[in-house]
Amino acid sequence: MPKRLLKLIGPPAKPLLHRFWQFSRGMTLGVKCAAFNESQGVCLVRHTYVAGWSFPGGGVDPGETIYQAAERELREETEVILDQPAQLFGFYANPKAGGRDHVALMICRDWHQQQPKQPDMEIAEAGFFPLDALPETTTASTRARLSEVFSNTAVSHLW
Repeated sequence: MPKRLLKLIGPPAKPLLHRFWQFSRGMTLGVKCAAFNESQGVCLVRHTYVAGWSFPGGGVDPGETIYQAAERELREETEVILDQPAQLFGFYANPKAGGRDHVALMICRDWHQQQPKQPDMEIAEAGFFPLDALPETTTASTRARLSEVFSNTAVSHLW
């Protein structure tokens, strides 16, 4: 969803807009970013409009590649700046979003954070967590993807 529209209507309207777009558009594509390093852990965010901690990410805008979307979403949601392009890990169907949504999981290993992310209308919190000490409310899909990436768990085709 374009950030400008979210700012105009506010986070509570986002689920209604998703429903509208579910029926008015074809397939949608989003990115989720697994930004990780040994010293800080994995970067997760807590959105204002859904429960739990998850990877930063969002929709791929028209004319944008998944790599550009990953770089933009990380910067917008966490103040993380990529020093090297993200790497595609896999594509997933997201049946919870109406069956037309797909997510590209991007691995981001070379990055820095210029300043801590301040809460805004979309992001309540952003933080870095060791893989063995994730927040209790980390989403099941985030935990599953982390297991696929770091524990060689079989890769699912569903988000």
